[in-house]
Order: sequence, then C-alpha cells, then structure tokens
Amino acid sequence: QVQLVESGGGLVQAGESLRLSCAASGSFFDIDAMGWYRQCPGKQRELVASITSSGITNYSDSVKGRFTVSRGSAKNTVYLRLNTLKLEDTGVYYCNVGARLRYTLPYETYWGQGTQVTVSS
Repeated sequence: QVQLVESGGGLVQAGESLRLSCAASGSFFDIDAMGWYRQCPGKQRELVASITSSGITNYSDSVKGRFTVSRGSAKNTVYLRLNTLKLEDTGVYYCNVGARLRYTLPYETYWGQGTQVTVSS
C-alpha cells in the first residue's frame, strides 16, 4: 500500500509564506501525478496544484502566481510553496497521489490525512 505523510501546515499572518511537504512510502511500483487539494471552511474540496512525473504543473486560478508545486529528486515527495497567503487560503490541505502497486495494475488515488493552514489578518 501507499502511506502519505504531510507536514508544514500552521498558523501564519496574511502575506506570509509556508511550505507543505508530502512523502509517499510503502510498497508500490511507481507514482504518476502528485498534487494538493484543499477544503476551505464551508466549501467543497478543490484542486490547488498538481505535478506529473515529467514535471508538468497545473494550478487553480486562485493560487496561480502565488503557490508553487514541485517534486523531490526521488520523485516520491511533493512540496507546495505557499507565498503571499490570503485569509481565503485557510483550510485543510490534502496530498493526493496516483500510484500503482505493481506494473500490471492501474494507477489508484491515495490521500494524505490533511494538514491545517490558517491565515490570520
């Protein structure tokens, strides 16, 4: 299986920065895309940013230009740099990974437990 461990959330003031990390471990063959979703208070979970195994990135319009997604050299870690944080960025951020346990199996989606990001004025 795949275990995802997130870290880096916290309480910051508007305009400040944070970096989230998510490390995948376990018995799997490989990982395809990795990314981050968030659930803001009173809203549905939404995609924030994603990155494919070849490094192609995708961002939601609300974070484009402020957040940066990247992968570690070992390709099993994904980071999210959150710059110029706004009050509306407050929420629980979830790591999302597409992995396959064996070469012959299809990719499946795995979720982290979530890390809280709170932005205060």
